[in-house]
Amino acid sequence: MSEHRAATRLVLLRHAKSAWPDVADHDRPLAPRGRRDAPAAGRLLREQGYVPDLVVCSTARRARETWELAAAELGTRVPVRYDERVYGADPAELAGVLRELPVEVGTALLVGHNPGIEDLAGGLTGEDDGDALARMTEKFPTSAFAVLSLQGGWAGFRPGTARLTAFVVARGKKPEK
Repeated sequence: MSEHRAATRLVLLRHAKSAWPDVADHDRPLAPRGRRDAPAAGRLLREQGYVPDLVVCSTARRARETWELAAAELGTRVPVRYDERVYGADPAELAGVLRELPVEVGTALLVGHNPGIEDLAGGLTGEDDGDALARMTEKFPTSAFAVLSLQGGWAGFRPGTARLTAFVVARGKKPEK
């Protein structure tokens, strides 16, 4: 195993900004801002070296659209599992989904919702690099992602044992008028 793969890496991406049409919550699409921000998240994942080996994504429309737009910017095809358990999940439920990941997955990306994503990131983080934890705990907005280094692999990670290595808020450019 190469040195950079010694720790398992988890990227937690909150879905992009959603619209509020008169539909069931699960069926809400992305808002125009979300359609701009999701590709920016994908570009930042690629540029900063966080392209995942596997994606686990909520089945909610806004999460699926976020992943599809982000994935188009990665420059490579990444396997994705749409998992209905991610929608509305609390941190313990999300951790259960992640513990099922194959040991050979070095970097996984989870596309989900608040408060689950934010609470999972905060609960796993024991330390951080720089000011990432302060920024993440202040606000975990839509299209933001946290990058955590986990010791113990997918089956063995525990609360308070991860290092937060990055916290990024992706924003796309507004159209010019």
